[in-house]
Amino acid sequence: MYIPEYYEFCCRVKIIAGHDALEKIPDALAKLHAGKPLIITDRGVAGAGLVTIVTDVIQSGITIGAVADDVPQDSSLEVVNRLAGVYRENGCDSIIAIGGGSVMDTAKGVNIVVSENADDLMQFSGAGALKRALRPLIVIPTTAGTGSEVTLVAVIKDHERHLKMAFVSYFILPDVAILDSRMTLTLPPAITAATAMDAMSHAVEAYGGLAKNPLSDAHAIAAVNLISSNLLKVIRNPSDRRGRLALANGATLAGAAFSNSMVGVVHSLGHATGSVCGVPHGVAMSILLPYGMEYNMHKNSHFIGELLLPLAGAEVYAATPKHLRAEGSIAYLRKMNQEISEATEGRHPRFFGEVRDGDGKQMIPKEKLADIAEAALDDGSIFYNPEECDYEDFLMIMNAAWEGVPLDRGLIKRG
Repeated sequence: MYIPEYYEFCCRVKIIAGHDALEKIPDALAKLHAGKPLIITDRGVAGAGLVTIVTDVIQSGITIGAVADDVPQDSSLEVVNRLAGVYRENGCDSIIAIGGGSVMDTAKGVNIVVSENADDLMQFSGAGALKRALRPLIVIPTTAGTGSEVTLVAVIKDHERHLKMAFVSYFILPDVAILDSRMTLTLPPAITAATAMDAMSHAVEAYGGLAKNPLSDAHAIAAVNLISSNLLKVIRNPSDRRGRLALANGATLAGAAFSNSMVGVVHSLGHATGSVCGVPHGVAMSILLPYGMEYNMHKNSHFIGELLLPLAGAEVYAATPKHLRAEGSIAYLRKMNQEISEATEGRHPRFFGEVRDGDGKQMIPKEKLADIAEAALDDGSIFYNPEECDYEDFLMIMNAAWEGVPLDRGLIKRG
């Protein structure tokens, strides 16, 4: 087992997981000395009836201060500051976030503003700006992917300056995360796949990165196993509650892993692809993950090889010679993407040339690859990547990922 000379690990979020975990919310609020929450969600979640499931469960002894269901896909400073006003106007004493990453990040931002009695979230951007605990925050993920329920970061968009601002502090961490299988049952197969592969990328990059440590490794390995063992089952049988709960646990484990050991080139390029071309994050992660592993393999092949065990199982791992296990891990993920594509009738793209919007239009014209490579240079995720990357490296990876062909590893500059 790899043990660095020094590391830090923190995950102070209480996890309540189960098929009836929502029923524990009143007790969790009582232990936090709260009883009038603001519910923050989005219209998709509300329209799917998920907010009603939660409110029906918690009505006993709990007064819901207000329900704000207009969080956009990319949360914004304007939304955060406005919802802080809703919190105050209704005399709320806590927040319940029901949704995906944007909803949870919005809730984290609102919690900063109301706890600090401030008018503008921008006063607290960056790391170290918060000095004390915030108001009670309970989060209920409705996708099994982002891991935001256990991360110390909130990413909020400043639309005026066209920037995504990061707010980083251990105080941002939610008090409680509720993982309930009912919350992801309505996810369509393609979104189930994209969000789960987002979680897979968190776990794989956490395990192979420069800041890995024994605790993040344990979380990452468990996450990889849960996702690999259950994703295709759930896609083929969306009502599989055991599988849904397994994916939710995998996403949370992966979130705890990468929140403490960071990510790398896959996320640098994924963030840039989303920024330049609007590609959904999970789609970009699933496509880029094997390429990031290939790019780093000459630096961390032993770690990539170890992932073959949780990915493919003990029989495949034992039958694969040690020097071929890293390639086996990469091949397994490519095969997994192929099988997901088939199981979703082509709605899960295997390479960037296949990515289409709702009208069938190609989302990533090949001439945009240079812009994506340029944008990736400014992404902080690359700091913990095992191998350095420059513009030519990024462009090489994007070209291969656009065509759907393996990297020519002879072109990788070895630092």
